[in-house]
Amino acid sequence: VSSRSFAMADYNFTQRTQAAVICCLCGVGMPPNPSNMCVNCLRTQVDITEGIPKQLVIHFCKGCERYLQPPNVWVRAELESRELLSLLLKRIRGISKVTLSDAGFVWTEPHSKRIKVKLTIQKEVMASTILEQKFIVEFVVAGQQCTECQKSDADLNWWAVLQLRQKVSHKRTFFYLEQLILKHNLHQSCVGIKEHPDGLDFQFNNKNQAHKLLDFLTSISPIRSKLAKELISHDIHSNTFNYKFTFSVEIPPVCRDDVVCLPKPVAHHLGNIYPVMLCTRVSNVIQLLDPNTLLNIDLPADAFWHCPFRALVDRRQLIKFIILDIEPLGQYHNKFCLAEATIARDSDFGKNDTQYIVRTHLGYLLRPGDFAMGYDMQSANFNDDDINSLGNRSLPDIILVKKHHERTNRKRLRKWKLRNLDKQEQDNLRKGDADRMADDYEDFMQEIEEDPEMRNQINLYKAVPDDQLAAESSDAEGLPQVDISELLDDFDQMKMEDV
Repeated sequence: VSSRSFAMADYNFTQRTQAAVICCLCGVGMPPNPSNMCVNCLRTQVDITEGIPKQLVIHFCKGCERYLQPPNVWVRAELESRELLSLLLKRIRGISKVTLSDAGFVWTEPHSKRIKVKLTIQKEVMASTILEQKFIVEFVVAGQQCTECQKSDADLNWWAVLQLRQKVSHKRTFFYLEQLILKHNLHQSCVGIKEHPDGLDFQFNNKNQAHKLLDFLTSISPIRSKLAKELISHDIHSNTFNYKFTFSVEIPPVCRDDVVCLPKPVAHHLGNIYPVMLCTRVSNVIQLLDPNTLLNIDLPADAFWHCPFRALVDRRQLIKFIILDIEPLGQYHNKFCLAEATIARDSDFGKNDTQYIVRTHLGYLLRPGDFAMGYDMQSANFNDDDINSLGNRSLPDIILVKKHHERTNRKRLRKWKLRNLDKQEQDNLRKGDADRMADDYEDFMQEIEEDPEMRNQINLYKAVPDDQLAAESSDAEGLPQVDISELLDDFDQMKMEDV
C-alpha cells in the first residue's frame, strides 16, 4: 500500500458528518433539537403569535392630522415615520411576551385607510428551542375629532386670550414682536392669532400658555398688564369652575425715533433734565437721548406707567434735510458723536437760502452732501399738555434723527426675507389701511437693514439661491446691506432635489 493510500485513509477517518434524526411527525431527516420536530412541523404545532391581535383600530383627527395615543394624548406623526411606528407598536397587546427582532411598514395606498406593519418576533418553545416567525398586523384608520378641534367647531377653541395693544398710528412694533415670537417658537401653543386695528389677540387652550407669552413680553418690552376672568360653567356637585381668562397687555405709545417731552415729575426725578428727548430704542426699558448734550436715560416700565406720556412727533412727520457742513465737537457717548451741522430743507434747496445750524448726535455718520431725516419742531403743532413741562425753555428748531438712504431700488435688491405668523386678518379692512400697513412693513424691513443690533435678535432667511446671493449689483453701492453670513436657509421652501 502506498503512502498516498494511508494519507487518504487518515483523512476519511478524521472527517465526521453531523448526526441526523427523523422528525417525529413527518419523518424528514433533520439536525437534532430538543423538540425532535422540523421547523415546518414546529410552526404547525406552536404559534408564537397567539395572543397578538392581527387587526387593530387607530384613531386619526383630520383637523390637526394627529393620532390618538390612549387614553387622551394626541401625537403628530407622518406616514411611515419612526414616531408613527413607535405609536403603533405600543398599541399591540401581547408583544411584550415575545422578543421583537424587526418591524417595518408594508406599503399601502394612502387613501385606503389601512396601515400595515410587518413584525419579526422570536420566542423560546419546547425546552430551549427558539422559534422565529414573521407576520403582518393591520391597522384600520378611523376618524375621530380631538378635543381641540371639537372646541374649535363649537366656537370654544380658546380658554385664555392675550390681547396685545399699542395706541400708535403704525404697525412696526408688532412686526418686530412677530419676529421675536417666531424665533423663540412661542406661536406653537397658540390655537389662533387675530389681527386688530391697534394690536393682536393670541388665543390659547389654557392659562399657563398665555402666561408664558406674557412673561416673554415682559422681558423684552416695558408693558403693563391686567387679568380678567369670565365664569363659563360651574359644577355644584364637584365644586369645579370653568373660566375664560383674558390678559390685557398694553405697550407704551413711544417708539424708536419718536421725540417726547417728559412730564415734570419724571424730568424732576431724573435731575431736572431738559425734557425734550429722542427715543433711540425700546427694549425692557425706554432709552432716551438728548441730541444737544448726548445725555442718555434708561426709563424702566414702572417709572413710565407711574407717569405715562406720549410722543410729540413720530416718524410720519419726518422731513428730508441736506447736510451742507458738519463739524464734530469731540464729545462721544457709546456709538453717538456730538457735532454741529449746517443743514437746509431738501424741498427748499435751490429755492431760497434758508439754513439751520443745529446740534446732532449723528456726527459719526453724516458727511457734507448726505441727506438726513429730522423733525421741524417750529412748524409742528402740539397740545399744551404735552409741552407743559418746558416752562420758560424753548423747543429746538430742528432735531435730526437718522441718515437717509434712497428707497427706490432697495426692495428690488433685497435678497432676504422674513417669516410671518398665520394670522386671521381684521374685519372690514379698508384699502387705505392695507396700503399704510404695506408702507409700515417696508419701513420695518429698511430698519432691519440699517440696524445690526436688531438683526441679531431675529431670524433672516435666504430669498434667492446661494449662487445669486454672491452676485453684487452696482445699484447697491452706498445702501445698507445684510451680510450673507447672517441669513438662514428656509427649509420650508426647499424641494427634494435641493436636499
